[in-house]
Amino acid sequence: MKKLSLFSVLMICVFFLAGTANATGLRNEFRAYEISSVDNLYTGKSIQKIWTISYSTNETPVTVLKMKTVEGFEYVVHAQYFEVSYASTSEGFGVKEIRSNWRNVPKKITKAVLNDEEMKRQAILTPNKVDDKMAIGLIASYLPDLVNDGYTHVLN
Repeated sequence: MKKLSLFSVLMICVFFLAGTANATGLRNEFRAYEISSVDNLYTGKSIQKIWTISYSTNETPVTVLKMKTVEGFEYVVHAQYFEVSYASTSEGFGVKEIRSNWRNVPKKITKAVLNDEEMKRQAILTPNKVDDKMAIGLIASYLPDLVNDGYTHVLN
């Protein structure tokens, strides 16, 4: 009987801990987002299209600029405290560091906010060509994972 009650307490603890880890580890607050296209804006020759991605109605959305490059296209993500680029090239679609001439946020701040390990994991999200809709959807889905845990408040 003593073994049965010890086993029951152990199982209750495991379920409780699993539920707690699940609530904090999945970042459910970033599963819902809204993508808006910005129209009727003079963008110049290098910027082809602009979108905004909102994870919360209370904060400033991140801005995504589609830019033509020699290798293909880059979707440059600008936020208040970080910047990053997602490239669509012949090798596939994935994240990379933003070019220095496109940078508005100091590199030191961006490095503090973004997770280096996640940058390496997202180097190639798909080896296939992507259209704008797929690219923006992938960015909206994977961008929160790039932000270090201590800085997730910059998205919401």
